Amino acid sequence: MAVSSTLAVTTLHHHSLNHPKLSSLSPPVKTASKLSPKKRIFDMGIGLLAASIVCLTPLTAEATRVEYYATVAEPSCELNFVKSGLGYCDVEVGSGQEVPIAELINVHYTARFSDGTVFDSSYKRGRPLTMRTGVGKLIRGLDQGILGGEGVPPMRIGGKRKLQIPSPLGYGPEPAGCFRGDCNIPGNATLVYDIKFVEIYSGNRKL
Repeated sequence: MAVSSTLAVTTLHHHSLNHPKLSSLSPPVKTASKLSPKKRIFDMGIGLLAASIVCLTPLTAEATRVEYYATVAEPSCELNFVKSGLGYCDVEVGSGQEVPIAELINVHYTARFSDGTVFDSSYKRGRPLTMRTGVGKLIRGLDQGILGGEGVPPMRIGGKRKLQIPSPLGYGPEPAGCFRGDCNIPGNATLVYDIKFVEIYSGNRKL
C-alpha cells in the first residue's frame, strides 16, 4: 500500500557557441575540428538524452493521469454512521447487480488516512483490485461497507461509495503493512476509502 507523488518535468537547454569575430570576409573555419573529443562526446550525450525525453512524453502523460486519479478524492458526501461505527455515503448509486457474497469482484479504490494522506490506490497500479467479500479476507469495515449489513445497503455495479472505517473495523491498535520495521499504517488509524464497484469477476468459482 503506497502514497502519492508529484511529477517533476525537467527541461534541458543546449547553448551554442557564438563567434562574433568571424565575418563573411573570413576564410571558412571548421569549428567542429576545434572541439575536443570530450566536448563532442558530451554534446552527443545531451542529444541522446533530449531525444529520450521526447520519446517518453506519452508515458509521462499517462503516468500523470494515473497520479491524478490516485490522489484526487471523490466529491464529498454526508456520512451515515451505523451501530458498528462505520461511516458510509453513496457518491453514486450503481444500477447493476448487487455485490454477491463469497464471489470475486473487481473494485477500484483509493485509501487515505483521516488527514487526507493517500496510502494505497488501485489507480496507481492502473487496474482494479480483485477481492472476495464476506469470507473474512478483508478488514471488517470493507466487508460491511461493500457487501452491506447492519444498516448498510449492498453496493451495486457502477456504484461509488465513501467509507470511514474506525480502527476496530480496520487494522486495530497494531501497525500494519510493515516491512523490515517500516510500517505503512500506524496503529489505531482511522481509514477513509473511496470505492468504485467495477464488475463481478468473470472467472468466479464458488468456495
